[in-house]
Amino acid sequence: METQSCVEVKNEWGIVAARQAGRTLSKEIGFGSVDQARITTAISELARNIYLYAKPGEICLEVVEKTTKTGLKKGIQIVARDRGPGIPDIRQVMIDGFTTSGGMGAGLPGVKRLMDEFTIDSKTGEGTTVTATKWLR
Repeated sequence: METQSCVEVKNEWGIVAARQAGRTLSKEIGFGSVDQARITTAISELARNIYLYAKPGEICLEVVEKTTKTGLKKGIQIVARDRGPGIPDIRQVMIDGFTTSGGMGAGLPGVKRLMDEFTIDSKTGEGTTVTATKWLR
């Protein structure tokens, strides 16, 4: 099993490819169908943001592990990276309902809810990196 792979997002096919890669990897490492759907949805939102606001960019998927009190835990980490215009106000985009595209405004806040860990780093004029991790239960 490959532990890391990246998919370039420069058109809608990149979104589809990233979703498929995420579903395949999450299934390979043992996530159930509900968590597979959560992971795939998160990837779709992140890839769509790259496509709409910052193309090109990439979605990288990696199998990650951490040691906990109960033993070794395995998960999937999604890194969405672009060199687009950046996000001038991260707090604003993390408010449910905020949208610049006319959509539902569930994007980044939705990804945060779907995943177990979520960080965002953005610099205006340089790009954005979102890292999200889901752990096997």
